[in-house]
Amino acid sequence: MRRTARNSDFPHIYLMMNKPLDAVCASASDSHPIVFSFLDDDMKKQASSAPRGCRLHTVGRLDANSSGLLLLTTDGRFSHHITAPESAIKKTYLVTLKTPVTAPEQQSAYSTACAAGLTLPPDKKAPEDHSAPAQLEWLTSTQCRITVTEGKFHEVRRIFLALGNEVTALHRLSIGSLQLDKNLAPGQWRALTAEEVKSATE
Repeated sequence: MRRTARNSDFPHIYLMMNKPLDAVCASASDSHPIVFSFLDDDMKKQASSAPRGCRLHTVGRLDANSSGLLLLTTDGRFSHHITAPESAIKKTYLVTLKTPVTAPEQQSAYSTACAAGLTLPPDKKAPEDHSAPAQLEWLTSTQCRITVTEGKFHEVRRIFLALGNEVTALHRLSIGSLQLDKNLAPGQWRALTAEEVKSATE
């Protein structure tokens, strides 16, 4: 995938952030901190110097009630590759559930239903829809890891609603080959390495 700005002299920005709870992926908000507010002045200055068409933006979104790995970039081709449905980039989340799922056969039923795809209930602006196959791995009776390949609105939360449960905490662990850096506290960020950028687009 080609990664050049309209202004070839501008070095694209690729960042990894550990998005904290309550922060929103927006350019402005009256009620929540925005993710861009966690950047330092030097990075904000660098981003503001980007040529037209290379605005710093989030690669997809995490809602205010979700935390974890968030990518930011000025490279539209990079973000399109990550978010395009045809790319089928895997995204893994740590899920905490309201209702414990203790019986092994019930856990197996959840996993089988996710692997087959589920009818997602409508949610705000999103109509009823169908999820692509997802992989579920149980950790405890209330925690599991789920891997999806889509980016439908509130998809993970709606998957568990379809299963008759409710997500109480959602934390993104990885996007494709990119794992959330364990050294990043909530609100902290770092630049992606050249190798990470390359592996994310292969």
